[in-house]
Amino acid sequence: MFKQCDQLKKQLDALRPLPRHTVKSLHEQLVLEWTYNSNAIEGNTLTLKETKVVLEGITIGGKPMREHFEAINHKEAIDYVEGIVSQQEPLSERLIRAIHQLVLKNIDDDNAGRYRRENVVIAGAEHTPPDHLHIPQQMNDLMDWYHSFSGHPIERAARLHSDFVRIHPFVDGNGRTARLLMNLDLMASGYLPVVIKAVDRLTYYEALDKAHTEQDYDDFFELVARTEEDALQSHLKLLG
Repeated sequence: MFKQCDQLKKQLDALRPLPRHTVKSLHEQLVLEWTYNSNAIEGNTLTLKETKVVLEGITIGGKPMREHFEAINHKEAIDYVEGIVSQQEPLSERLIRAIHQLVLKNIDDDNAGRYRRENVVIAGAEHTPPDHLHIPQQMNDLMDWYHSFSGHPIERAARLHSDFVRIHPFVDGNGRTARLLMNLDLMASGYLPVVIKAVDRLTYYEALDKAHTEQDYDDFFELVARTEEDALQSHLKLLG
């Protein structure tokens, strides 16, 4: 599936520069769907249309302010990630904490951008995250692995996501941060960002748990590669 993605990427790259208004509309759609689905996976009840309205600055009656902030913060985090990519800034723990700080801004400012100082469990998962005392070393090891990895970019991005979630370095917001990191890496490598759909939540969680408990990443690699392929196909179809 990586090869198929590479072939589609070559076709898309051959069409660059893409029409300006097409790029604008594709980007607006991406930001909306990425924000909606990433938050919905974590339990946010805003619909796609409600998320669009919130991002336009309108408050939805009857919805908690936390859900409004989750949408607004995610949009700001996407903007920040795109800035990192455009400036070609190498990934670091400092950038990871900065992304997480945006994700939890006005929601949990005490823990935003700070590694957890307590132990946690993940509801419904077989995997138990490491003791909080081991987080600094494991995050350092993750960055060492990331910068020395020489395999396919899609595999690296998927492993970055999976291993970050395995460490679970923050008390909250790990999933949203992991998906932002995965897409940061994909975009930095010239691929399209992927949107894991909320309807695929069970498949997504099962693939992650399998990677964490059995060290078998194949299902998760396949999910990410298939989603990347769908994104590339969608772009090519729109461009004719």
